[in-house]
Amino acid sequence: MHPRRPDGFDGLGYRGGSRDEQGFGGGGAFPARSFTSASDLSHWVTTPPDIPGSRNLHWGEKSPLYGAPAASTPLEGPAEEPFPSGGGGGVPGQSSEQLNRFAGFGIGLASLFTENVLAHPCIVLRRQCQVNYHAQNYHLTPFTVINIMYSFNKTQGPRALWKGMGSTFIVQGVTLGAEGIISEFTPLPREISHKWNPKQIGEHLLLKALTYMVAMPFYSASLIETVQSEIIRDNTGILECVKEGIGRVIGMGVPHSKRLLPLLSLIFPTVLHGVLHYIISSVIQKFVLLILKRKTYNSHLAESTSPVQSMLDAYFPELIANFAASLCSDVILYPLETVLHRLHIQGTRTIIDNTDLGYEVLPINTQYEGMRDCINTIKQEEGVLGFYKGFGAVIIQYTLHAAVLQITKIIYSTLLQNSI
Repeated sequence: MHPRRPDGFDGLGYRGGSRDEQGFGGGGAFPARSFTSASDLSHWVTTPPDIPGSRNLHWGEKSPLYGAPAASTPLEGPAEEPFPSGGGGGVPGQSSEQLNRFAGFGIGLASLFTENVLAHPCIVLRRQCQVNYHAQNYHLTPFTVINIMYSFNKTQGPRALWKGMGSTFIVQGVTLGAEGIISEFTPLPREISHKWNPKQIGEHLLLKALTYMVAMPFYSASLIETVQSEIIRDNTGILECVKEGIGRVIGMGVPHSKRLLPLLSLIFPTVLHGVLHYIISSVIQKFVLLILKRKTYNSHLAESTSPVQSMLDAYFPELIANFAASLCSDVILYPLETVLHRLHIQGTRTIIDNTDLGYEVLPINTQYEGMRDCINTIKQEEGVLGFYKGFGAVIIQYTLHAAVLQITKIIYSTLLQNSI
């Protein structure tokens, strides 16, 4: 592939010299000319890649070329300046733009921090409740969850609620890496274009299914780390998840009991849960984002939007859509997730905390023969609510996430008002 820029172009200006009088290559086929205007430079100057949270981009938009006017879409209406200038001087655009990008990056970082760090204690307790078939207290409300969290923190220390956090990041890294490698060596697309067709969607979902299959043994090892009691837990390294995942594949490592289900029998429930979670979250996200964009467009038509609100509309609709998508998919698939975690944890000789008392440990001695047997056993022995053990932790998790989004919005609004 040949570069798009001519010889002698240094990225800042065009060094013409003697080349202005003759064509490139000496043949005169492509006459040279000096680039003196912004319209001339726009053909050669490129823009940096899009970074989530660093620009005022709505869903589906791309960064415009240098010097090119931003085209308005039917949903967004005519382009408006976020800070309309008044009188003679107006607002200093450079400082506002820097604040805008910095605040956008901070908003995205706060959302990621809440999802992956602050919510981890809720994920730990939620998983422990899901795999604890002994439990008489189902912890369906956040009040009992807070009480048992306090008991674990009092008897075992803060580490009892933050265990396995490093392994969750490893699983996310393995998932992203596997998806990228598979898409590079296969024709399966990582993204779906606007002109999609059923074949493209099927290939994209197949890519997701293969990715979940590759990450499955590491997900199983991460699950064990998050539910294993801190009382009998050894000080394992951060790469213990990788070691246990590889050992699970090749049949080596920590000895397991005969009740351990083979990985082949775990493929279907794991892929089913992952693909359904992806489909539900994607549909909900696009639906909520479409509603928010229409609402924003109508407010712009009514000319009732302040500059501060215009800037908030640039970032928060996507964050709200992601929040709603994650919440709906987790709630809808919670029973399937309970079944999946019990199948993964069976036969691994894992000792968990007693979620009824908060100061004892319990072994996992289930004998499920597969996904169907697990569903029937839970329904018979624990009832329908047995599929929702630990659901109060989900309520706390997303309440905390919504509170962080609201606090971030208030801080961002204050910064914008001070800068205007």
